Amino acid sequence: MARSDNITGALLMMASMAAFTLNDALIKMLAGEIPLFQLMFMRGVLTTIAVAIIAWRMGVLGRALPRADWGPVFFRMVGEIGSAYFFVTALFNMPIANISAIMQALPLTITLAAALFFREPVGWRRIVAIMVGFVGVMLIVRPGTEGFNVYSVYGLAAVAFVTLRDMATRRLSRDVPSMTVTLITSVFIMAFFGLASLSESWAPVDARAALITGGAAFMIIGGYLFSIMVMRVGEVGFIAPFRYTSLIWALALGWLVFGEWPQTITLVGAGIVVASGIFTLYREMQISRRARAAQKRQLSLGPRPR
Repeated sequence: MARSDNITGALLMMASMAAFTLNDALIKMLAGEIPLFQLMFMRGVLTTIAVAIIAWRMGVLGRALPRADWGPVFFRMVGEIGSAYFFVTALFNMPIANISAIMQALPLTITLAAALFFREPVGWRRIVAIMVGFVGVMLIVRPGTEGFNVYSVYGLAAVAFVTLRDMATRRLSRDVPSMTVTLITSVFIMAFFGLASLSESWAPVDARAALITGGAAFMIIGGYLFSIMVMRVGEVGFIAPFRYTSLIWALALGWLVFGEWPQTITLVGAGIVVASGIFTLYREMQISRRARAAQKRQLSLGPRPR
């Protein structure tokens, strides 16, 4: 039996989350060995070269960006750069599963931001789910307790910048290829961290560090490609919940590679955030199906006679 589009999409989403989380683990392995800005610049060079080759093969390398999309692309770059800095800084200084659990709040923050800035309708059920999800986030970061530190705030800042990035992405016209946006973003991230790296002393890069950096670049390119492919197959409502498999990868890698295991309250908070996100996605899927059904009924009835 041929694999359905939904199953294919779910597998691609899980592959994307695995690639991104493996990239995170490889980057974390170099914490304290290579300065953050230097590491991000090195990875950015490798990523940009690979993305440029892919864009060239796809025939979108020289395509001009419409003037109307300059603003959204700028804010998307701000979101990417800010999220990269805050996320990697937090990743260097806290368990990988903890920062991954904080990032699971993204479906909630994106839904809330869309309602506030784009006036997208959000029913009371999703509002309640968002509020419950943020309670889960507070259980993870635990402000005011001994386990709370500035890097928990960095994790929340990373969520805010990724939300900005995704809101800007929604403003892009449909004519702009995803790979073009990815290439532009990669170039500017490379340039930003390259300039920032001039403010610190560079560390020597041995064969092990070079191999790990190359592996991280390979993984993040795979994550980008899988995330683009996943948007082309299946139903978003079915596929989106598989995004949370990144937390499973983070737990496994944290335990196996770094000897880390989150506290029980962190796992409880992560479970609440994931459950709230899945419910939010489920409600969005229901509303989308109802809207499509109503549109089909309207089309089947045809124009009313005058």
